[in-house]
Amino acid sequence: MTESRDTADRHTPVMLARCLELLAPALEVPGAVLVDSTLGMGGHTEAVLRAFPRVRVVGLDRDPQALELAGRRLAPFGDRFTGVHAVYDDIADVVHTRLGLGSVQAVLMDLGVSSLQLDEVERGFSYAQDAPLDMRMDPTTGPTAADVVNTYDERELVRILREYGEERYAQRIARNIVAFRERVPMTRTGELVQILRASIPAATRKTGGHPGKRTFQALRIEVNRELESLERALPASIEVLAVGGRIVVEAYQSLEDRLVKRAFARGATSSAPVDLPVEPETHKPYLRLVTRGAEEAGAAELESNPRSQSVRLRAAERLRPTPVHMRRREP
Repeated sequence: MTESRDTADRHTPVMLARCLELLAPALEVPGAVLVDSTLGMGGHTEAVLRAFPRVRVVGLDRDPQALELAGRRLAPFGDRFTGVHAVYDDIADVVHTRLGLGSVQAVLMDLGVSSLQLDEVERGFSYAQDAPLDMRMDPTTGPTAADVVNTYDERELVRILREYGEERYAQRIARNIVAFRERVPMTRTGELVQILRASIPAATRKTGGHPGKRTFQALRIEVNRELESLERALPASIEVLAVGGRIVVEAYQSLEDRLVKRAFARGATSSAPVDLPVEPETHKPYLRLVTRGAEEAGAAELESNPRSQSVRLRAAERLRPTPVHMRRREP
């Protein structure tokens, strides 16, 4: 087995056929460019390059290892693929400044932690095996999960666990983390899991899944500033779309999906006052919702690809340029 095929076999893209179907009208435009904002191991990108022989794909990822593996996998496509080390909220800089493009025809975002990161034990994303308490999507920069649990005060830990993990036992967990680190700094995922098991009642553990699920999600989101990046990335991604272009987003938890829903609804709703007799052209919606609400994976995919269980897919099409009064302004 070649290295590129081994990389492909490690990850099955979620709702791949539906993504291609939703992107097709935009990618059939001559000279079409797709930005895969969450390249990962390149599964979605490879499928796009095969299905649309004239399309060029720009793949963004903050993880250098993912870029390297995907680059090898996609090397046969030559200059039709360009990999860029960047977080998805840098999409405007990548498209306009680094690549000199005025706009693109499509944007794809497959959010959440990648199979690569979960599979690499030493990255510390998984609560199933003991590893360094890291959780950085870009392991070359920024604070780790160990930095968070060892330096944040108890109140801030409670906030993170509640907001990002929706953890009902946040107060108890935070208190026990602080008590642990007063004796010795916490450095391993196994140490954290032990605290979580002691903090969450046995009855809840039996029915609520692994006790580490919510806390690990919360720490990962905090370490990588995921929601802050996504909140900036969504309007920026819409702005780089040409008229007629499409954006498809796959979210895996309610906090992400809520941000996607809000950004799409903002563009698909008239901004005119409700009492105006005639809607001004500058207040008409600049997006059209392509999906009806959030779509979920079908039964066959749920059986064959466990990662698809929590996916919520939304798509929108650009109808016209964003009205000036609706454009986000950087502080």
